[in-house]
Amino acid sequence: MKLTFKKLDNRAVIPSRATKWSAGLDLCACLDEPVELLPGQIKMIPTGLTAQTDENDVALLIYPRSGLASKHGISLANCVGVVDSDYRGAWFVPLINNSSSPFTVEHGMRIAQLIPTRVLFPEVEVSDTLTETERGAGGFGSSGL
Repeated sequence: MKLTFKKLDNRAVIPSRATKWSAGLDLCACLDEPVELLPGQIKMIPTGLTAQTDENDVALLIYPRSGLASKHGISLANCVGVVDSDYRGAWFVPLINNSSSPFTVEHGMRIAQLIPTRVLFPEVEVSDTLTETERGAGGFGSSGL
């Protein structure tokens, strides 16, 4: 699979892996000036990028960076972002500050990670019945701790 990026801003940073076997490619902020995130605040942070894959059954999933989340409380407001294979618009990352302290996002800062993932496209069917299972309708907590 090939992933092709297009810079929408000349200052944008093309995503790369921090190490050879990192699962995610780091996405960086593309900013005119630093952005302050106050506690509880959500802001859309531009990347200055768009991209495409050469295969239609791939979604580009955007995840938080574990260091930002665990050390600073900075995560994604939507938990995981989904870039569909046919989307060609600008990419933004909705950051949320879950900490009790302000946090400043700087130009070029690594703010999220991108992981390409295969997607299934099932045939959708409607039925009045489903097969019986041992678990049945047992929901949250039904299988124990």
